[in-house]
Amino acid sequence: MRKIMASLDVGSDTVKLVVGEMYKKKLNVLAIAESQSMGVKKGIVNDQKILVNSIREVIEKCESVIGFKIRQMIVSVPSNEAVFKIVNGYVEIESENNLIAGRDVIKVFKSAIKSFNDETMEYITFMPTSFSLDDGRVVRDPKGLTSSNLTVNGVLISTPKINIYPILDCLDKLGIETLDITIDSIGDYYEFKSKELDRQLGVVVNIGAEKATLSTFNKGVLSNCKIIGIGGKNIDTDISYVYRVNPKDSKYLKEKYAVANLANAQESETIEIEVANGDKMVITQKDLTKVVNSRLEEILNLCKKEINYLTKKEISYIIFTGGLTECREFNVLVEELFEKKAMVGNIQEVGARHNKFSTCLGLLKFYAATAELKDKDYSIFTIEEQQNLGGASLDNQSMVGKLFGYIFNG
Repeated sequence: MRKIMASLDVGSDTVKLVVGEMYKKKLNVLAIAESQSMGVKKGIVNDQKILVNSIREVIEKCESVIGFKIRQMIVSVPSNEAVFKIVNGYVEIESENNLIAGRDVIKVFKSAIKSFNDETMEYITFMPTSFSLDDGRVVRDPKGLTSSNLTVNGVLISTPKINIYPILDCLDKLGIETLDITIDSIGDYYEFKSKELDRQLGVVVNIGAEKATLSTFNKGVLSNCKIIGIGGKNIDTDISYVYRVNPKDSKYLKEKYAVANLANAQESETIEIEVANGDKMVITQKDLTKVVNSRLEEILNLCKKEINYLTKKEISYIIFTGGLTECREFNVLVEELFEKKAMVGNIQEVGARHNKFSTCLGLLKFYAATAELKDKDYSIFTIEEQQNLGGASLDNQSMVGKLFGYIFNG
């Protein structure tokens, strides 16, 4: 079976959808789409009726590429007010010869999340930190090993219901089955995940249109989040105010003409624009960059301050991602303010090389890794559809009843 899945990321500026296939632990993008996000403020849905149209648009765009209906997907939800709780689970192994299988992993996960009983929140994700066997061995993946019992330690992540149900309702209206829900920060980490990062303590920062999400990861496990209510749209507003242009033109100037690093902006580079009263104005790259750079430095300095609050321990890395990080020479500004510990993420997947897609792409990788740990196959397409599907075959949870059916049933 080809391992094909779709992931949805509902942002404040755009809705993104990616259909991808995992093959030999590599993600191949089959289809990708985005549409203007309507009915969302700082990642939280405030108008389901118009958001449905934005989601429908990205689904139809991807369906037109792959030639099949998308009936299932996984979804990221915002990290706003997420809660992290260290839990553990225990099960006895009942199989012949005490051989641990994927169904035992599912059972021990269910045991770990039994402690969740907060009626104001919804369980989203369980991230295991380690598994322990009866002989004292501690492993990352117990499948195929023998033990009379199995213990898991990990972090249970929950989030307010308002972060989740409006998105699920929109998908339900479109006839889409939600297979799993995962917090957006995990997607960002998994897009840039490596064996080295999995041994370290670090921070992933996603700077989007209306907010920046700062997430700490300790040996690959999400341990804390912080939201800063500032992002790319603040820069658009600054440009609109200074030059009296509409928001669309402000965004264009920011993305296509300004540079993040003031030292490299050129006085000789100019662009003519039409301002509010219909007059023409010539703007130099240097002057425009002064406006952009001022706000970018504010955002990055706020991030630096909040990172110090997130953890008092020595961190090994800071990864910046999100749409705003695609601003030209953003990496230069990051290096100036954070020195060698920080870098801007670099997406490698063909057809999706823009940091605004990091959450969607990483979500697919996280889902694949979780399914492998549970020894489960998956695909949003039938076998017949897969046989007729062209594209990227190169070499060739939790909180709603229907989610439990896929995630926890053996």
